[in-house]
Amino acid sequence: MTDTTSATPEAAHVPSVKTSSVRPHRHFALWVGGVVAILAVAAGAVYIPQYYIQGTDDAYVQADTVPIVPKVSGYVTALHVTDNSRFHSGELLVEIDPRDFEVAVASAAASLQTARATRADVEQQLEEQHEIIASAQATLDSDHATLQFANQQLTRYGKLAGDGAATVQNWQQAQSDLGVRKAALQHDLAALAAAKTRIGVLQTQGQEAQGNIEREEAALAQARLNLSYTKIYATADGSVANRIVQVGTFVQPGQVLFSAVPNETYVIANFKETQLAHMQVGQRVALQVDALRGGRLEGHIDSFQRGTGANFALLPPENATGNFVKVVQRIPVKIVLDAPAELLGKISPGMSVEAHVRIR
Repeated sequence: MTDTTSATPEAAHVPSVKTSSVRPHRHFALWVGGVVAILAVAAGAVYIPQYYIQGTDDAYVQADTVPIVPKVSGYVTALHVTDNSRFHSGELLVEIDPRDFEVAVASAAASLQTARATRADVEQQLEEQHEIIASAQATLDSDHATLQFANQQLTRYGKLAGDGAATVQNWQQAQSDLGVRKAALQHDLAALAAAKTRIGVLQTQGQEAQGNIEREEAALAQARLNLSYTKIYATADGSVANRIVQVGTFVQPGQVLFSAVPNETYVIANFKETQLAHMQVGQRVALQVDALRGGRLEGHIDSFQRGTGANFALLPPENATGNFVKVVQRIPVKIVLDAPAELLGKISPGMSVEAHVRIR
């Protein structure tokens, strides 16, 4: 009895000691495994997205904003837009006092009419000169016939005078008539030559008159064009920004009246050059605009700029001078937005954007 009772507690005590010594090691191993798993998940969360996604917060909304400037000077008589108002393509935006330009058009039209009248006069003179030439030619033909008759008369009276049938006076008269006819022929030949020369002069005057007409037509077209510049129309849908003009303002050519911000916007994201290895045109981009309070937009890569931002800076870096420190450069990437018009209307140029490109 004594041996049995004394052995039983010892036997019961040995297993309890072994169990208590194993459990701490098992708990420690589980704890270490959990920590390793957490670290692995954290590492995956950090590095795996970098393998599939490239992102940057150096991105902004952009638009092809157009400054509205007049091409002629004058007082603004009507302004059909106001601050931040929207307009459509072809809509009249600004009117400038047109009276000076209407007078210029009338003056150019009168000058053109005078030039055309001058050409008509030259053409009339040219037709008249052709008639003068024809008359001179007829006179010359008559002179040839008269001269021929005078030669015949001289021959006839010469023979009669030699035979005694006519007086010497008649023969001398025939000689005088022949001389007169020759002189008339020479005179009419000179008149015909002068008439033909006058044709060349009139043709030159006609060309000059035509040149004057073309110059006056160009002046009239320019005057009408300047008159059309007194009304400024929208070339695309958009809205007004940075307006500085008002009714009564005297404006000059090239002076910015306001900026026309188009409805179509896009994003310029400045990615590091080390992020571009797997980027391609057409890849999808997730965009987060701060102004939308976390709202996301979708887009796709449209193009890559050929050159870093620093390359086109006012003072680009000159790495060939001084000590060189390598700095990772950024490349502007144009991203076209794929979103409904009502959502795009809520974003404006200059807003901050976060862009993430799925590269795989």
